[in-house]
Amino acid sequence: MGRVPQHILPEVLAADLRVVFRGSAAGFKSAQRGAYYAGPGNKFWPVLHRAGLTPRLIAPAEFRCVLEFGIGLTDLCKTGFGNDVDLDPAHDDVPGLLRKIKRYKPRVLAFTVKGPAAIVLRELGAGKAPPAYGLHDLTIGETRLFVLTSPSGRAGSFWDEKWWRELKKLADGHR
Repeated sequence: MGRVPQHILPEVLAADLRVVFRGSAAGFKSAQRGAYYAGPGNKFWPVLHRAGLTPRLIAPAEFRCVLEFGIGLTDLCKTGFGNDVDLDPAHDDVPGLLRKIKRYKPRVLAFTVKGPAAIVLRELGAGKAPPAYGLHDLTIGETRLFVLTSPSGRAGSFWDEKWWRELKKLADGHR
């Protein structure tokens, strides 16, 4: 895992967003390019558009514009980067995440990777079982928690776009 003292990618957060996406940490290409979900083969930006969460396809370098569409971006580890299996869990900032979500109050916190979802859900009392995809009963204040299939090109065997379409309904207040 690469590690630097400052945040690899800036927080993209504001009050009362429809959805905040939370990953584990910046991947190598995202850290190198200074943009969220910038790795080759990553499905994040195309699926946001196909699912209807954004009205147009956004390029990774334009990531800051997601606020216009009621979307925020952050990671569980802000000071490291690399493959999930190489990340040091000691750098995960669950208390920081909880503070941010309580402060900004998005409608939904969507995890783009099961690992960070499991860490946060355990902290909230969900137990040790791997989290299921979809909506969870636990909340952070009024914020609903949703687990997505990873958009990473490396997680292709788990990919299912239906969860992203379900998230769209929830983010728009249809559940």
